[in-house]
Amino acid sequence: MTTINPPADRLATPFVSGAAKTPPSADADKNRKSAIADDKAMLRAASELTRDLLNPSARIYWTDFLASTLLGYGGVAAAILAPSTGWMLAAALVAVLALYRAGSFIHELTHIRKQALPGFRLAWNALVGVPMLIPSFLYEGIHSLHHNRTKYGTVEDPEYLPLALMKPWTVPLFVIVAAFAPIALLFRFAVLTPLSFLIPPLRKPVMERYSGLIINPLFRRRPPEGEFRRQWAWQEGGAWAWSTLLIAAGVLGWIPLRALLIFGAIASTTLVFNQIRTLVAHLWENDGGELTVTAQFLDSVNVPPPGLLPELWAPVGLRYHALHHLLPGVPYHALAEAHRRLKDALPADSQYHGANYDGLPGLVARLVQGSARGGAAV
Repeated sequence: MTTINPPADRLATPFVSGAAKTPPSADADKNRKSAIADDKAMLRAASELTRDLLNPSARIYWTDFLASTLLGYGGVAAAILAPSTGWMLAAALVAVLALYRAGSFIHELTHIRKQALPGFRLAWNALVGVPMLIPSFLYEGIHSLHHNRTKYGTVEDPEYLPLALMKPWTVPLFVIVAAFAPIALLFRFAVLTPLSFLIPPLRKPVMERYSGLIINPLFRRRPPEGEFRRQWAWQEGGAWAWSTLLIAAGVLGWIPLRALLIFGAIASTTLVFNQIRTLVAHLWENDGGELTVTAQFLDSVNVPPPGLLPELWAPVGLRYHALHHLLPGVPYHALAEAHRRLKDALPADSQYHGANYDGLPGLVARLVQGSARGGAAV
């Protein structure tokens, strides 16, 4: 779930003009992600050892999601009604972590079969997607392209930028813009949605460029078709109605401005958390070439136990992001077991162990160092 989409003409990446001006050396070429061959033993083990882990548990999904949502909105209410700043901040932190977890189920919606969890997509959108202005149509149909073997890490991947090869200022900018995402989403639904129907020529760019949680500014979305078109329609309509109501409530004084600002600050912080998590979900080292499955796996990140903090900043299985790219059909609650089996079964020289990292600080430092080197080369 990502929210940054800076203008293409501001980026110096291999996707756009301004890429490295000198050809890579032979040694550098050997180290490129596109030169990594598939580890067939790892791929075979991943398939064979996890066949019994593919069915999502409705009990786990519903309990986790509803508990996180209830705790999140309870935290919002407590922050608004708190008698002091200290209590407000404590309640807001609870709200941020819980709503961040509840919101992260948007990722699961793109992978689980609709028949597997009847009503879950509707409930998620009604309770979280529309109220937080991140309805699932912004992600569904987008995220699947990120998992496409021939599109990952290329200009056709809506969720990829070679951040480690870009100028150093792109890393902090990547996080900072997320703080303003609630304002952008409010504008998208309260203003652009009605205008795009009143002014038909505007509808196409709104659908292509402003209807997806993407980070690649060159990506253009195709119009929805079939059942997904109907899903898109009611979700966008709900987000338009809710965003309009929020603005009216603030302007007309139906809800105290302080309450709206607290809710907005909580929503903003959840998106910043997600953007930081996105920042370390991959190594972002691909220069636009097509990658093997193993190369995609090694460009992604696992942060397995024993650390406990990743359960807060990478919830709902996102701490196993590399494993998820290897096995996108495994539900989030089974990824820990899948990791344990592969870790124990594969030898020490297996590529599988190359995607496991200790924690957030080291990953951020690696990315910053990489962007510093990449920025010096352009």
